[in-house]
Amino acid sequence: MRIAGAPISWGVCEVPGWGYQLFPERVLREMREVGLTATEYGPDGFLPADPAPLLAEHQLEALGGFVPLVLHDEPEFPDFTGDVLVLAAATGRDGYDERPDLDPAGWRRLLRSLDRLHDEATARGITAVLHPHVGTMIETGPEIERVLEGSRIPLCLDTGHVLIGGTDPATLAGHAAGRIAHVHAKDVDHGLAKRVQAGELTYTDAVRANLYRPIGDGDVDFAAVAAALTGAGYDGWWVLEQDTILTEAPIGEGPMADVRRSADALRALQNR
Repeated sequence: MRIAGAPISWGVCEVPGWGYQLFPERVLREMREVGLTATEYGPDGFLPADPAPLLAEHQLEALGGFVPLVLHDEPEFPDFTGDVLVLAAATGRDGYDERPDLDPAGWRRLLRSLDRLHDEATARGITAVLHPHVGTMIETGPEIERVLEGSRIPLCLDTGHVLIGGTDPATLAGHAAGRIAHVHAKDVDHGLAKRVQAGELTYTDAVRANLYRPIGDGDVDFAAVAAALTGAGYDGWWVLEQDTILTEAPIGEGPMADVRRSADALRALQNR
């Protein structure tokens, strides 16, 4: 099990007004302190244009990263370097608290975009994956199935977003293991997730209320997810990506404490 990090576990996010944003030097240093060996890039501008020297200083490998695109508008291939292009079907609005309905023509454009971007990525030596994500056009179980049936692109299994969208991540891992090429690992308070599903809480408010928990403290069955993926021969990255909102610079360990606990929990799984 190869375990990597993502800056959003330290509160670094592309959404305007998300919260206090830490500097990359602290985030990368703390990733290495908890034993992570690679990182996704984070939002545009978080890392320098040439991140290699900074990453090398912290002995971290660059994986690529999360890129939200309005796929139903058939976007061009993004300016991207890295091994894994994690696509999300953005709505065209800021944030993830609401989303419009997509008509049949929009679905056809979205699925065409996925296949075209997948093919262009492959030609460039990049693995493109589709990330089901709360507040995007691909969130629920039926929407994920529509992507599996209507396109060739692999999936990023985000255990948290899948559960919040109403799908058990272990069930999806068993059903679609052959299409999963990347994993975002996060645990979830299912009670808060249900309130997001019911419209009682916005996604942002739920994150503030600790929707995401250290792995082992929430309701995702990681043992079942890992068993399904391992049984199918998955050998990709497990990226610790627990969305966090900071209101100020953390005192003491801050987010690193939860990341350490999550990394330890994943390592314990592989030693069973």
